[in-house]
Amino acid sequence: MNETFDKKAVLKCLNKILELELAGVVRYTHYAFMVYGYNRIPIVSWLQAQADESLLHAREAGEMITHLGDHPPLTIGPLLETHQHDIGDILRESLEHERTALASYKELLSLVEGKFVMLEEYARRLIAAEEMHQGEVDKMLRRPGAVAAFSETK
Repeated sequence: MNETFDKKAVLKCLNKILELELAGVVRYTHYAFMVYGYNRIPIVSWLQAQADESLLHAREAGEMITHLGDHPPLTIGPLLETHQHDIGDILRESLEHERTALASYKELLSLVEGKFVMLEEYARRLIAAEEMHQGEVDKMLRRPGAVAAFSETK
């Protein structure tokens, strides 16, 4: 392990990532409960898969924290209940949550880039996953012929 990186800042960032991903588990699970209508089954399945992915990402963040010799927090990130359960509202809230997570992974990358290959590769892999997820949500929100909102956020 290369110790030329700011370990305290990296751990703070990893703790935030863990908290955000755990919040994602709760958020997507809750959203899955709140879907009604004709398309319920495929949407619920997709939301449950997102919850599972968030749990996997949380586990990975926790493993990185313990790899660095620290103790993962038992806290989770913010859970804002808007009481808006239209599929579009759920997807827009999801997109905002994913943007926050993406920013945290990019922050982690900036802290370790060129200094700690394992964490650099971890951050890059999760950045790619979050960008892919944002693209999928953006496509689900788009109307035929609409311009991608995701391309505007880069």
